[in-house]
Amino acid sequence: MNHARATLSGRLASAVFILSLLPSTLAAQEKRTLTFVDLMKFRQVENPAISEDGGWIAFTAAPDRGDGEVIVHSTDGAARWSVALGARPVISADGNWVAMRLDPSMEATETAKKDDRPRPGLALLATANGEVTTWDEVQRFALSAGGGWLARLHHEPKVTDEDQDDESEEAEGHEEEGQQDEEEEARTREKPGTLLVLRNLGSGQETEVQHVRAFTFDEAGRYLAYVVASPDGTGDGLQLHDLTSGTAEALDARAFASIGSIAWWENGARLAWVSADEDEEGEAGPGSLRVWINDDVVTAMAAEDTPEGWMVPADNWLSWTDDGERVFFGFRPESPDDDGESESESDDAAEGDEDEEPFDPYDVENILADREVDVWHTDDPLIVPNQKENWDDEQERTFTAVYHIRNGRIVQLADTLVEVSGVAENSRRALGRSTRPYLEERTWVGFMSDVYVVSLEDGSRTKVVERYRGGGSAATGWLRGRGMLASSLSLSPEGRYVAYYQDDHWHLFDAERGTTRTLTEGMDVPFYDVDHDYPSPRGGHGIGGWLEGDRAVLIYDKYDVWQFPTDGGEPVNLTGGAGRTEHRIFRVLRVNPDIDAFENDAWIHLVSFHELEKNYGYYRTRTGSGGLEVLMEEDRKFSFLGKAEKADRLLFTRQDYDEFPDLWVSNLWFDEPHKLTDVNPQISEFAWGTSELVEWTSDDGVTLHGVVIKPGNYEPGRRYPVLTYFYRFFSQRLHEFNQPVVNHRPSFPVYASDGYIVFLPDVRFEVGRPGLAAMKSVVPGVKKLVDMGLADPNALGLHGHSWSGYTTSFIVTQTDIFAAAVAGAPVTNMTSAYSGIRWGSGLARQFQYEQGQSRLSGSLWEATADYIENSPIFFAEYIETPLVIMHGDEDGAVPWYQSIEFYLALRRLNKPAVFLQYRGEPHHPQKYANKLDYSIRMKEFFDHFLKGEEAPDWWTDGVPYEGK
Repeated sequence: MNHARATLSGRLASAVFILSLLPSTLAAQEKRTLTFVDLMKFRQVENPAISEDGGWIAFTAAPDRGDGEVIVHSTDGAARWSVALGARPVISADGNWVAMRLDPSMEATETAKKDDRPRPGLALLATANGEVTTWDEVQRFALSAGGGWLARLHHEPKVTDEDQDDESEEAEGHEEEGQQDEEEEARTREKPGTLLVLRNLGSGQETEVQHVRAFTFDEAGRYLAYVVASPDGTGDGLQLHDLTSGTAEALDARAFASIGSIAWWENGARLAWVSADEDEEGEAGPGSLRVWINDDVVTAMAAEDTPEGWMVPADNWLSWTDDGERVFFGFRPESPDDDGESESESDDAAEGDEDEEPFDPYDVENILADREVDVWHTDDPLIVPNQKENWDDEQERTFTAVYHIRNGRIVQLADTLVEVSGVAENSRRALGRSTRPYLEERTWVGFMSDVYVVSLEDGSRTKVVERYRGGGSAATGWLRGRGMLASSLSLSPEGRYVAYYQDDHWHLFDAERGTTRTLTEGMDVPFYDVDHDYPSPRGGHGIGGWLEGDRAVLIYDKYDVWQFPTDGGEPVNLTGGAGRTEHRIFRVLRVNPDIDAFENDAWIHLVSFHELEKNYGYYRTRTGSGGLEVLMEEDRKFSFLGKAEKADRLLFTRQDYDEFPDLWVSNLWFDEPHKLTDVNPQISEFAWGTSELVEWTSDDGVTLHGVVIKPGNYEPGRRYPVLTYFYRFFSQRLHEFNQPVVNHRPSFPVYASDGYIVFLPDVRFEVGRPGLAAMKSVVPGVKKLVDMGLADPNALGLHGHSWSGYTTSFIVTQTDIFAAAVAGAPVTNMTSAYSGIRWGSGLARQFQYEQGQSRLSGSLWEATADYIENSPIFFAEYIETPLVIMHGDEDGAVPWYQSIEFYLALRRLNKPAVFLQYRGEPHHPQKYANKLDYSIRMKEFFDHFLKGEEAPDWWTDGVPYEGK
């Protein structure tokens, strides 16, 4: 047994045992410390859903470790049901049923043999009485739109050892028969479909269909389309089952068919799919686009009629427009066949060649056949690692085309130069982008593209803007979430205009006139990100939507929402400048995501964030005229989750540092909101702590904010050890419940309940000196806590991961104010990291230093001094702070050799440090054992240096390698 692991496990078990012996009277007097075992048991809300009529909600309550459950709750509070091991609930349209995945227990999964792990099943709950019906071995399920039907597709049966023995005996019994020619053997499909069961939810009656590979209900709940893929090809094809009459018809029937990419029109009985033939190895060949409309099947694009050099792949994406008049799909370039001979034919020919050449140990071509070499050329558009990472995606990439139902025309919109993504709901134009001219520059500049409008009628293109970079802002990031809009490039709903941000201004391109005008030029407020502190051009704050008829576009400055008429009229500040005056950031909240454009003179929802007080709220304003009305605002954080499709009922969460984000409902205007859930009632048992806002001035005279989390059993006048955790802006977390999980971050309540203050400071960076700027922000904030009488000046800790792992490493080279520090996945030598590779994407790291987060002022040769002066490794000799470095050795973002370099430097300089290398882990440790191990070691490390507890063995003695 590994000695360090045994020590850690023993200490954890001892801590849990001691806590269990605490008298109840003591626990009642003082709330207890949160342990990592306690943390594992806290549950999170996942996959929340609200029924169409707003009468029910369902969600998964999943602990960090252990078995979850699905909870189903009526919004009037009258009923509550739960299903153990449930996950990913789906509520039927009528609200009468909730279907969900049924997971195996953690014990069953983790104790099973590798090849015999249990598979998920299906559970169906009746909301009327909570009755639950379950089925085993279900790989996929769906409810019909009307709510009357459930379809479930089972897994293929597992092959047992007994089955394999029977197959072997049968094979032996037919040995002589197997001598017949292979040409006479019947063709069989290696991976046929499985059992599909269609259940009438009203009657409980079920219909079984064998060998189904895929299925989908139509949007009206009248039809079920399914694909049959039988072992011998019998009955293959696309079948249509009428749920009303119970009859089925074949829309596309032929042996060994490969039917894929099935898509229903959401407003009626129209269906599109791609039909192809499978070869003997089960691979689909070139496909045909087919459409079922008005009870007829039409071949929109036959495989033999595709443009030269292109094909319609079966693994396509199909999407109807809302009006049902167009289907978008994708072409793919054909794979070249170099010699016109298949690989299998070549192999067969080689095997049949009786005149074999004698072995020649000096045959150069034969020797070179086994070479393994990649050729990196400086003129390559993309460097080889990036090509490798993109290879599979490139082979599967499709290029958008559109099928016009009325005239039967196919128009190719995209090719290898210009890509078109998404569905253009208007009948005239789509938005296209071309990255090809800038692929080489991507290495040091990042992503750029030329933007086009593409005609849906003939595929012609008009260039809108060159070298478009996009980009967002920090303020937008604070409010990013479901239902909020913040793009920097947008095509108007009717396709006439393109709004985009570039060179500090917003511009409007008129596709009908071919003209562009600048919307924000000469205005007295900036529309660029004034908080931008990167070498790249400043970004904008985003677009909030459009008005019907393409009459206006909604655009954000940092604080307010503006309406810009497309006809050249004067812009209107819909929030009246209140955002800028009150330091309140407003963003449009799209309550109904199906609406493409807002009506004129209509109320729209806004979400707000107060820049100084850090609280959230909901407001509303009116398009056209503006005005501002508060709906709900408190010293908390709110997150919008969704709206009932057919009722004015909203689902949202409310949270604070010490309030879990339970589920709430309200009407459309947040009148009389009420709480529905109490997912983690045990929070009241722990000394969770409280959060406060603190303000200080950086060494450069900039006013900064941060969050101080005081211990749960805080005593005024007492000084506490402080753990500082930071990245960039963290003060917005004042009213944010800390995620109750074990991961690479310090869990705030674990430390706060154990007598620590946790400090979350904001950092203002500067181009050319990111490390120094971080120190000039963080250290004065820590000193502020000392001056306030909160912090013990001899017990200050620092933690950062990734970018803040770098800044942590840098800060301890400049000051010895910290008694201990932890740096996770840090860059420590910018000179060597600059020309490294981000192996997760295959991208070179150069753009990150010249344009991005690393914030240096040029290339390594243009700004050599900056690279050296901001690299912790060149100043490692000045480190006096005990340091733990953590890195996964399969990190695809920050090369783990950066930690090796730093460790070796500290070792050479005889500095107190330990390097934790987690084997097989990426940028953030994923294996639970590793996450827990790191969390425990981190806590032991800080407890020793900040609280005077005994040093752990791994810190004092190390852990020798034991051959594992």
